[in-house]
Amino acid sequence: MHAVSLVGRRPGRRGFTLIELLITIAVLGVATILVIPSMSTTGVLRVQAAVRQIVADITFAQADAMAYQSRRALWFGRVPTTKDAPFSYDAGNGYVLAEVNGPALDLVTDAMFLPDRIDSPYARNFNEDQYGGAIILNASFDGDDLLIFDELGGPVLDLTGPEPSDGGFVEIGTATSGGAWEYRINIAPMTGRVTVDRAE
Repeated sequence: MHAVSLVGRRPGRRGFTLIELLITIAVLGVATILVIPSMSTTGVLRVQAAVRQIVADITFAQADAMAYQSRRALWFGRVPTTKDAPFSYDAGNGYVLAEVNGPALDLVTDAMFLPDRIDSPYARNFNEDQYGGAIILNASFDGDDLLIFDELGGPVLDLTGPEPSDGGFVEIGTATSGGAWEYRINIAPMTGRVTVDRAE
């Protein structure tokens, strides 16, 4: 065996070669190209989440009306403004689901409550963080902001009358979308069928 002398030996210094630096910069460039567009689409994803929530709640109100053979309504442009009972409801960026108990709708007594949280009104407020700035731009059902379902799940013109509604729509987007991320939820007359279109 030969003894190896470590005396006088310098520890090896290794730096990055030009090729390694170029590859690293290229990988970072590709990652940037992939990440920046996905960051800019978070607005559209939040609007789409709000659209899915509205469609789910409209479908729930329609099914609940049929299940209980009692009219249900969604009042757009109203949100609960207090966190504790008795709740009050004011104009806002959202809607409230309600039972129809007569010729006038009073959300203090008629608002429905969430099935899994019976101490919270069945309402959506799109100014809350989870919806990321989604805005209900317009809601129109026969010129009103009230969508009413009868006992068969069809949209009707008023709270107590039998006349069918001509249907209507809800438009949703963001303040900064410039029309690019706007969606229109359509409710068909007679059947209440719900469809979603991208707004042009």
